[in-house]
Amino acid sequence: MVEQDTIRLLRECDAGVKMGISSIGDVLGYVSSPELKKLLQDSSQEHDELKAELQGLLAEYNDEGKEPAAMAKGMSWLKSNVKLTVDGSDSTAADLMVDGCNMGVKSLSRYLNQYKAADERSKNMAKRIISAEERLSADMRPFL
Repeated sequence: MVEQDTIRLLRECDAGVKMGISSIGDVLGYVSSPELKKLLQDSSQEHDELKAELQGLLAEYNDEGKEPAAMAKGMSWLKSNVKLTVDGSDSTAADLMVDGCNMGVKSLSRYLNQYKAADERSKNMAKRIISAEERLSADMRPFL
């Protein structure tokens, strides 16, 4: 049970981090503020580092991870591009990022509760991702 919950939690973390990287990439091209652009680039780099760590943990279990759900990724891309095409302001980009961060925190918190038997390393990884998402959300507030 421990190993099964651990792998499942790590897979969800992997999908979440990949979704975050993709979402940041979707909005970066629309951002004009150098400060906002730097915050997003720094967060993307942090997500890349978390992804690399996740891949290492997953490799220990001979697992390749999980891609974000195609429908969720497609809807996110569509929402971002439609909103940013209509209003490509930094405020819109920040608003989209806050929404994405909140969904990530909610989802990973749910999985953390669902996979209670997961090992401490995977739980700590989930908590680190949640913390990164909460921090990015807070960093976006001045741009709303």
